[in-house]
Amino acid sequence: MTSTRLMEARAARVRAKRRHEPKWKNPPVRIEPWECIVCDSCLRACPPQFGAIFNDGIDVKVIPELCSGCNRCIPACPMDCIYPDEEWEPTPLDRWRLAGGSGDPYLAVRRFGSRAAD
Repeated sequence: MTSTRLMEARAARVRAKRRHEPKWKNPPVRIEPWECIVCDSCLRACPPQFGAIFNDGIDVKVIPELCSGCNRCIPACPMDCIYPDEEWEPTPLDRWRLAGGSGDPYLAVRRFGSRAAD
């Protein structure tokens, strides 16, 4: 699948506000905010076609509906504060503003070809 098609699939998940189940077998991840040092290692490790991790003020948040459960963020975290979330709950509507808007870091990857932090 081309990167354009992958990003279009992500955009469709953002619009639908739902997870790509049953195809995604692994649970999404969660980040424990009191353990996180907001280094953005997890955000940089998250594949842009999923693009599930966002900076939200002083916190780093996961939108579980966008997380495939690939777990690439887990070994990237120097604080070991990312965990599979078997009991995840739907994302509050106000948090969806992070995905698909002008500040969406994964859309910047698509526009510019690489992340500014890389």
